[in-house]
Amino acid sequence: MFNSTPFSLACRRRAAGLAALAASLSLLAGTADAAMSRWAENEGGRMRIIALAPEADGTVQGALQIEPKDGWITYWKEPGEAGIPPQITLSPGHGITLKDISFPVPKPFETGNIRDLGYDHPVTLPFTLTLADPSQPLKLNASAFIGLCRNICIPFQAEFELELSTARGLPLEENLILDKAARSLPERPTPDFAIARHGLSDDLKTLTLAVKLPQASEAPKIYVAGPDGHVLFDQENARRTGGLYEVEMPVGKLPKGYDPKGKSWDILVVAGSRAMETSLAFD
Repeated sequence: MFNSTPFSLACRRRAAGLAALAASLSLLAGTADAAMSRWAENEGGRMRIIALAPEADGTVQGALQIEPKDGWITYWKEPGEAGIPPQITLSPGHGITLKDISFPVPKPFETGNIRDLGYDHPVTLPFTLTLADPSQPLKLNASAFIGLCRNICIPFQAEFELELSTARGLPLEENLILDKAARSLPERPTPDFAIARHGLSDDLKTLTLAVKLPQASEAPKIYVAGPDGHVLFDQENARRTGGLYEVEMPVGKLPKGYDPKGKSWDILVVAGSRAMETSLAFD
């Protein structure tokens, strides 16, 4: 049984220091034909951005592609106990907003007593942009910052610039990449796979869950991303009652003075070949 441990303050400070270093070592990926940037590379792997032409309502579908080299990993939106979560930042003043970014189902990694969540294979992170004025020609300027880790974690930052036509189009390669990425994402809750109940104990030390699982599923893997940098891995007192999988998850040490009221935590449940992601809201 593992112990649930928050991402340490030291790791956060290290990540902040690495981010500052990465800023001074950032790479320019440059423009490219259509809506696909060139690859930006470092010793741990490479990444690029793709995007489709804006839709009539100003929505732009795109993705950050990351390809770690053999033996290297990159991270989920909450890395676990170490690591650097992927980040995309848009240049201000261009009327473009990053609406959301999605993450395929990660793998757990354990090095000594450190546990992480991420990917040791090529991964595509779909994102959605919104435009303030869809009628204007669009130049996308974005900065991507990720961690690529093997024995050590190397921060990797790259600047990308894409010219996107205001004409609607369906480039084949970009659409194939985005379609494959969409199929790798966790599903949303369904009648046979969802969180039936959840709650925190009065002392905030235990999260209780009742999960509706797909038929004949074995005990699931559950990952909960709580306050920034805090991931729950462990399960205790698991049992099946009334068609539900009930379990307790030790919360560990929350930030001093943390009040969960009005906040929500993300939860990922992996049951066999299916995975479901949703949010846990606390009233």
